[in-house]
Amino acid sequence: MDILRFAAALVFVLALMGLLAFAVRRLGLTGPSPVLSKNRRLRLIEALPLDSRRRAVLIQRDQKQHLVILGPTGETVVETNITPPDDHVQTET
Repeated sequence: MDILRFAAALVFVLALMGLLAFAVRRLGLTGPSPVLSKNRRLRLIEALPLDSRRRAVLIQRDQKQHLVILGPTGETVVETNITPPDDHVQTET
């Protein structure tokens, strides 16, 4: 009898979690929505984890790229005004 109660409680809790996840997605509370405009000036070109706390990020604003190191204590600009190569296919990550 205890096993049956345990199984029923587990199914009930999992169903509640599923309903909560569905409601959060439906209400749009999952985070900031992406900008869908085709005239965006800022885009993320590439992100590379350096270690468990830091990552290198290549971002593009207009026609210039900037290399930035992001970490828990702040950010460090490594290089600015990088001209992207002509044959570089830009994909967002």
